[in-house]
Amino acid sequence: MTTKAAFSPEEWKVVLEGPPTAGMIVITAARGGMFRETVAMSKAYAEAHAQHGGSELVDEIVAAKPEVDHTRYHSAEELRDSGLGHLRDAVALLESKATAEELDDYRRFVLTLADKVAAAHREHGQSVSPAEAEAIEQITAALGTTGS
Repeated sequence: MTTKAAFSPEEWKVVLEGPPTAGMIVITAARGGMFRETVAMSKAYAEAHAQHGGSELVDEIVAAKPEVDHTRYHSAEELRDSGLGHLRDAVALLESKATAEELDDYRRFVLTLADKVAAAHREHGQSVSPAEAEAIEQITAALGTTGS
């Protein structure tokens, strides 16, 4: 089992930044609903924490305070591009230190969080806007998966 101890403090910060970064990419993909979507992100952490024991790595991630990249971005596109890079970096770290199952658990948690954020606010009568769906596709690609 891979735990926080397998990572340097800088590496662990990269791993912790992945899930909230994915949430922020979805939140900024479409206008409106920021409050509901932020609450949905918190609920995704709480739900994963309640399922304690499924993955020691995910358990440690959701038990920690979510790490957020505090860089001031000039646009949603800049945040998205940087965030997707953060996700690729986190996956590369996990590929080198975690088991394949733990990496899959991480990917699943990130995508579940992104899906919950996207569905938290209806836009133009749709539960997930086209912009949010595109953001989730980009997150999926950055995680190195083919679908959620």
